[in-house]
This record gives sequence, C-alpha cells and structure tokens, in this order.
Amino acid sequence: MRYERLNEMLELLADRGHMSVEELSAELGVSPATTRRDLDHLASQQLLMRTRGGAVASGVADLPIRYKSARHATEKERIAARASELVSRGMTVGMNGGTTMSEVARAIARRSDPAVDDDGGEVTIVTNAVNIANELTVRQHIKLVVVGGVARAQSYELIGPLAQATIEQLNLDLVFLGVDAISAEAGATTHHEGEASINAALAARARRVVVVADGSKVREQAAFVRICSIDAIDALVTDESADPEVIAQIVERGVEVYRT
Repeated sequence: MRYERLNEMLELLADRGHMSVEELSAELGVSPATTRRDLDHLASQQLLMRTRGGAVASGVADLPIRYKSARHATEKERIAARASELVSRGMTVGMNGGTTMSEVARAIARRSDPAVDDDGGEVTIVTNAVNIANELTVRQHIKLVVVGGVARAQSYELIGPLAQATIEQLNLDLVFLGVDAISAEAGATTHHEGEASINAALAARARRVVVVADGSKVREQAAFVRICSIDAIDALVTDESADPEVIAQIVERGVEVYRT
C-alpha cells in the first residue's frame, strides 16, 4: 500500500542520506515514474528535499502519524495488549507518542476501567502526545497529565524546554517508550533530536522503562539520536517478527523481552 511505500522511502533516505530515483525504484520494486510521484508528494510536505535525479533526507525522517496508523496494525494491537498487562491500578505511567503508543493507551484505558478491574485506585497517564491526550480526556477513570511544549506535526508530540521542565518535576512508576530503533549496542534511538530529549527525560524519571516496538524497529541499524542506553531499559515488548539475533543480544544485556 502507498503509505507503507512512502514510509519505507523515508526510512531508506534517513539511513543513507541521499538516493537516486533508480536506486529507490529498485529497492521498493516500483517504476521510476511512481517513485518520482512519491518523491514529489513527500517534498511538497517538506518531508524530504528533491535533487536532480533523486532526493536527500530533510532531517524529518518519519511520516506524519496519519500515514502510519495502519502499518503493522495487527502486531501493534497485540503488543499493546501485552504492554498494558504491565500496568496496575494506582500506577503513574509515562508515555511518549506514536501509533504503537496510541494502541497502548487504548489498551490501558480498557484494562483500568472499573467495570473490568477492581484493583486499587485510578491510573495516572503522563504524556506529551496530544492525540493520546485527546483520546484519554474522555476516559473519566484515567487521571491525565499533559506536559506543555511546542507541538511537532509529524508525531503530535510536545517537545522543547516547557515539556522538559514539567517532566523533571515528576516521579513515574513506569514509562512506555515508542522508538524508531532498538539494539543492544545503540540502545533506544529515534530520528528527531527534540523527541529524543523529551523521551530521555521521561525515562530518567521512571522506576521502570519499557520499550514498546514492533519487530521492524528491533534492528542493529540505529536511528539518528540516542534516547537512552540499553542498560537503562528494563523490558522490551515486541512481536515474533523481531530479529532473533538482535533479541538475543538485548536479553544478554539484562533486558526482559516479551514477544507477542
């Protein structure tokens, strides 16, 4: 589908910096004409820069979240359901943005509903993602804390000094981190430096750090900016498509891995 091809195109450019139309066509298995149309579409949204005969990464290495919502959807729902089992009533839970995090938020909201769960008090969710906040606002059994900041259109996340200052005042029982890549060597990484700073702040304030990522993110190739080292991560929730060699290396570093 087109949204998958567009996202893969941006990921290739993020990894390699510059690619020609011919190289992208060969990688994606589409015609040069289709590749040119896709590049022009992404350039019009300032997601890359067109060059003569190709394109270069613009520093924006991921698609706006509306393009990504259906990618690996089934896996993300299973991952979210498993992640939500790590949350108990009464916990304060931090969450960053992304499509997987949106699924986790929904799963937590369902599990912590008093109609199905009689344990303890309400769950408190702290997030810098405005789309997650919008969805959780109507869940009266969830206490919602939204950090301030400047909105980033690509991910709907609030970043910058305001968000950082708020997070630094909080104590979290658990933080769920959506990432662009995770490996034993590089740790948790993401494409955008502003998001990385906020994600690192969330991780630093939590007693337990859990990375939530579909199998395509469990890879040796790191994204642009480190969020935290593998030693700062307590658990990883992923799916069966994750590279077994990378998983084995992560387990060797003391990370508990849940595969759905």
